[in-house]
Amino acid sequence: MLKQTLQQKLLQKLSPQQIQFIKLLQVPTASLDTRIKEELEENPALEDGSLTNMSDPVEEYPDKDPDDYDKNEESFDDEFSVEDYIQEDDYKDYGSNYSADDEDEQREIPIAIQDSFFEKLQSQLDLLALSDRQYLIGNQLIGSLDDDGYLRRPILSLIDDLAFSQNVMAEEHEVEEMLHVIQAFEPAGIGARDLQECLLIQLRKKDQNNPVVRQAIRVVQNYLDEFTKKHYDKIEKQLDVNSEELKEIVNEILKLNPKPGDSASVAGKQLQIIPDFHISNDDGVLHLTLNGRNAPELRVSRSYQDMFEHYEKAEKNDKKMKEAVQFVKQKLDSAKWFIDAIKQRQQTLLKTMNAIMEFQYDYFLTGDDRMLKPMILKDIAEEIDMDISTVSRVANSKYVQTEFGTFLLKSFFSEAIQTDSGEEVSNKEVKKILEECISNEDKRKPLADEKLTEILKEKGYTIARRTVAKYREALNIPVARLRKEL
Repeated sequence: MLKQTLQQKLLQKLSPQQIQFIKLLQVPTASLDTRIKEELEENPALEDGSLTNMSDPVEEYPDKDPDDYDKNEESFDDEFSVEDYIQEDDYKDYGSNYSADDEDEQREIPIAIQDSFFEKLQSQLDLLALSDRQYLIGNQLIGSLDDDGYLRRPILSLIDDLAFSQNVMAEEHEVEEMLHVIQAFEPAGIGARDLQECLLIQLRKKDQNNPVVRQAIRVVQNYLDEFTKKHYDKIEKQLDVNSEELKEIVNEILKLNPKPGDSASVAGKQLQIIPDFHISNDDGVLHLTLNGRNAPELRVSRSYQDMFEHYEKAEKNDKKMKEAVQFVKQKLDSAKWFIDAIKQRQQTLLKTMNAIMEFQYDYFLTGDDRMLKPMILKDIAEEIDMDISTVSRVANSKYVQTEFGTFLLKSFFSEAIQTDSGEEVSNKEVKKILEECISNEDKRKPLADEKLTEILKEKGYTIARRTVAKYREALNIPVARLRKEL
């Protein structure tokens, strides 16, 4: 039976201001400029204050947790005051209180103009004397390669693509022939359908009179599985070679590029991390500064304030006038909220990073991983009186530049491990020792996880073998068998 009932529910919802602040907090410095430009384009009531000469004092804003942000702020209704928007002191030049970076850091970094991976292949195709039919097939093949330079699509699927997109009814042998033509392009190994074919293409371009190259081709053709699993003893027996000869063969294969398209695509990308914070060491005293790009100079448009004041004094009974007032008010509200969110972002970033720096003071003085204290998100959240989710958003996307490198804040957090003496140390320290043990091992007889567990136990760290395996995998170190070298 259907019936209507009244029911009360207590729900917690994020306000638009909270959502805006949370999104801005997650944005790294490298992307903040783009986000601000988008807001400037969308909201004409927001202006770039750096384009004007303004030097009014900055209003201090209290620190807020995003979960408490604007909770008590009253919702906007039809009752509003012009004074809410014409006090320019609230928005003028607030970025000037933050340290600007060196002039070099403020400049745009030039990016060299390079042909893309596909453009280079296309230029090689253009140099060949081909019929229109062959050119279309070759063009389709190049467009079907993935970023690694492999052809993952089956030949029959490419024939269908040619029929539907180019109106070319190609035969399978025609596509195969053009594929072999493209496989002769540079970089070597391009157009392969799997790893084995990729390596063989590269080896066949080498000097075939070299016995090491010929043996390397045999290994890739017949014993690739044993090679990848490092079953070198089996390969020695099959090829009837000694360990020194096998070492030359293995080294010849290791020189090959398993991803011929990857190097070309990476070269065209700008791989640069822009740090959000800088920590300097002044005779044992650490100083923290925020990257100047995090403090843009934004202000509410004076023309929109004047427009709002004019509309406020005008006749309000007119429907179109009311709509105009609401539109201007909406843009002014949006500009005000965005500036507040940027300010709050700066305050939260500095407060969080300062707490991390104080907690790990000894580490930031020395750069020694063994000086890292066990630290979890809750420790910093309690220190700055904010929610754990706030600290997580900062730690997962922000970098700090120190005198010994640039690091993601997340890397400073670690769980505690108790030593035999009862002292609590960071699992980072255990990982460091584990890494040192593996780097110093005899590569002909690498240490198994059981042996690594025993070594750590001798050093006072009693942890399970499965934990050692977890730490090894976190360090991207393969199992002992795959670390074996000749």
